[in-house]
Amino acid sequence: MKSTRSGQQLNGDTIRSGNFAETASRFLPVCRADMEEREWDTLDFLFVTGDAYVDHPSFAMALIGRLLERHGYRVGIVAQPDWRGTEDFTVMGRPRLGVLVGAGNLDSMLNKRTAGKKTRSSDSYSPGGRAGLRPDRATIVYCQKIREIWGSGVPLVVGGIEASLRRFAHYDYWSDTLRRSILLDSQADVLVFGMGERQILEIARLLDEGYPADALLDVPGTCYVTEDIGHLSSFVELPSWEAVKGDKKAFAEAFRLASLEQDPLRGKTLIQRYETRNSPQPRGNYLVQLPPALPLTEEMMDEIYDLPYTREWHPRYDGLGGVPALSEVKFSVTSHRGCFGSCAFCAIHAHQGRIVQARSHASILREVENLTRMKDFKGYIHDIGGPTANFRHPACLGQTRRGACRNRECLFPRSCRHIDTSHADYLELLREARAVKGVKKVFVRSGLRYDYLLADGEGGREFLTELCRYHVSGQLKVAPEHASPLVLRVMRKGDLDRYRKFMELFRAANQELGKKQYLVPYFMTGHPGTGLPEAVELALFAAELEFCPEQVQDFVPTPGSLATCMYYTGLDPFTGEKVVVVRNPRERGMQRALLQHRAAQNHALAREALLKAGRGDLIGRLLALKH
Repeated sequence: MKSTRSGQQLNGDTIRSGNFAETASRFLPVCRADMEEREWDTLDFLFVTGDAYVDHPSFAMALIGRLLERHGYRVGIVAQPDWRGTEDFTVMGRPRLGVLVGAGNLDSMLNKRTAGKKTRSSDSYSPGGRAGLRPDRATIVYCQKIREIWGSGVPLVVGGIEASLRRFAHYDYWSDTLRRSILLDSQADVLVFGMGERQILEIARLLDEGYPADALLDVPGTCYVTEDIGHLSSFVELPSWEAVKGDKKAFAEAFRLASLEQDPLRGKTLIQRYETRNSPQPRGNYLVQLPPALPLTEEMMDEIYDLPYTREWHPRYDGLGGVPALSEVKFSVTSHRGCFGSCAFCAIHAHQGRIVQARSHASILREVENLTRMKDFKGYIHDIGGPTANFRHPACLGQTRRGACRNRECLFPRSCRHIDTSHADYLELLREARAVKGVKKVFVRSGLRYDYLLADGEGGREFLTELCRYHVSGQLKVAPEHASPLVLRVMRKGDLDRYRKFMELFRAANQELGKKQYLVPYFMTGHPGTGLPEAVELALFAAELEFCPEQVQDFVPTPGSLATCMYYTGLDPFTGEKVVVVRNPRERGMQRALLQHRAAQNHALAREALLKAGRGDLIGRLLALKH
């Protein structure tokens, strides 16, 4: 049944009229009473999520839900449903157009399990930080329940970080197995990868016009399963499921081929065959990934972040201690998305893309002004940034015309000569934000790429001086990640000399300002390429800095990252070179103990590590113990 509601235009898209102005400031419905208050008898979309409902643009259910609401659709939220029954899923009835499913802001397995595969004791995306309110592999479990309730008659769309990064055959660290595309295991109709705004609006339009779910075959930024690929004029075929599960080189090649096409301007359609002998797949044998969706324009970014979020958790959580994750972002502002850093261990560039998309200063300043009016605002903006704070524009003009370069990185092994390193726009934005009435201080807490800052020369120094003067409170966190040249090369990170140069500039800037402020470096252990000799290099560098971290980031092989491919295969998929991989829990523990060598409880394991590495000469130096 097609909608008969009238429409209006915004940014070239049809927006259907309705009672948006009357309802926008309230939370989206979570129960039948909420629907009745709005005089709704039926939803257009039901959004099922593994996170508690927080009406903030950092939470997918709020961002996508508000966007659909803005375009005239009726959206209800089912947050953290009890997957053992059906009542939570059916409380608002069968939706008219479809069900949207996401596991939450984190992959559900990463959310529930540590690097040591132990169950986490808390969940910051749940009320009161309570653990256990979402199932393992939440996307699959929720979809199975929806199919059980409504069968194949309701269009089912999956998205979010879990679905996005598990869209091809992938390695699952927690089961230590290869798994099929999550689209096959969930039995959803469509998988949205990437951030999803363009895709979800187009899917909503097509479904509202009466197209069946199996006809959604040309929406960029989506995947579907089909038994016939005759409609595709050109594509790149990845090694099949049967090939990758029997051959690690084939898995590495599939990762390489897929990575090369993850660009919205030059990327090609990808297919991966899942037919197994005597066992055809019920929905077809071919997974099809269309090229990524186009980056959002500044106007589109402004529209999304200008939506009337309450920036609060749903009142149903008030008596349960609220939702802890909100405290990290409530008074922070997203200024842009996307990252051209392409670190091996990070999948942000695979999810948000390598082409940076930014909001206008006017939109950001409106949000800052709105924050100053909130009753619990104390005058401090916790962050204005994105995945990488000082990436406020595309790496170069060429990215906007032809996409990100194929087989080349913007900053690794050194900065590209075409890269636009200017910090002027970000610097001006910070100046404007701290001038807003009611703002005492604006912090920068997003990741900062110091190699990019150094490449800006005098502009970078000017930015660093103002950063230290106005936007740092005692400590600035940066991420050199490691000290070993070999590991840094595997990580796709710059050499240590650049970090040393940044330390000098940071020290000089603070000395000139008369401030005592410190760099806090993030280091990672257990990353592919790291054996005990490399772990010793890192421990020595930490000792040189007189720094012993209280917490250490132990590498976790999450789906979709280059480092995870290396961890599983022992190969660099782009060069074919072998990569050292440490899987033994005790040796991984040795690497952590070496980095945290000052802690007395780590002395025995660190000593064992030094002896095993043939560096017993360092025992007295690092551990203050007799050999």
